[in-house]
Amino acid sequence: MKVFLTGGSGYVGRSTVRALVRDGHEVSALARSDAAARTLTGLGARPVPGGLTDTGVLRDAAASADGVVHLGQHYGDDTAAVDRAAADALQDGLGDRGPYVHTGGVWVYGDTGGVVDEDAPQSPPSITAWRRANEDRVLSRGGHPVLVMPGLVFGLGGGLVEAFFAGPGRAAGAVPVIGDGANHWALVHVEDIAELYVLALRAPAKSVYAGVSQNVPARDVAAALTHAGGRVEHLSIEEAVDRMGPNAEAFALDQRLTAARARRELGWAPRHVDAVAELRG
Repeated sequence: MKVFLTGGSGYVGRSTVRALVRDGHEVSALARSDAAARTLTGLGARPVPGGLTDTGVLRDAAASADGVVHLGQHYGDDTAAVDRAAADALQDGLGDRGPYVHTGGVWVYGDTGGVVDEDAPQSPPSITAWRRANEDRVLSRGGHPVLVMPGLVFGLGGGLVEAFFAGPGRAAGAVPVIGDGANHWALVHVEDIAELYVLALRAPAKSVYAGVSQNVPARDVAAALTHAGGRVEHLSIEEAVDRMGPNAEAFALDQRLTAARARRELGWAPRHVDAVAELRG
């Protein structure tokens, strides 16, 4: 399959390009800079110059593909509008010729109050409140839309766990944790979520999949990140917001989700199922 990807030079994107190439696909990917183009070329993908706001580029690239994976995200006050316009362009270009895989995220479920699946009611924190309307629009259009909702992605020294917890922990000698850390994080390794994106290209139209491999108390993750020395620093939610911005509200959620649907329908079999051990190194 000829697959066009947005966000291919990013954290999750790099692993997804590798997984697509391993699976035998011919990959092209959006590249907003020369550095991104070099990264993509090194991964085996053909760079397509442009950014997420270049809707004409997106439409034309999708029109030349058999399937599309939309991983890229624009950050700013216009995040929702840019994502909506990009999705429209990609779906318009692809039409009904192949699968369009859109990226969501499990934070939209808010505190889950137990283990839930994709059909649970949503109560998103402010940072992801915009997603539902865009995802409903994607799934309601024609063609072959599929929604993948990753958990909190970790592994390979990247992602939000690295940026907001491991990195600051190394710098300050103290890994932050919000409150007592008893709240659960729905986690997934970057290589495992990449494999789910590949499998989603074969999913039934309008399918929705939570990409979560384990549910781990935040305090256990924080403790694992102190392996190289240091301690755990407990923050109030107010202190966390001051330090981390609106992400803190999401990090404080108590979430437990099951990926039984992806395992059952797509044969997804995550290999990295002990986050604490991996993060401890």
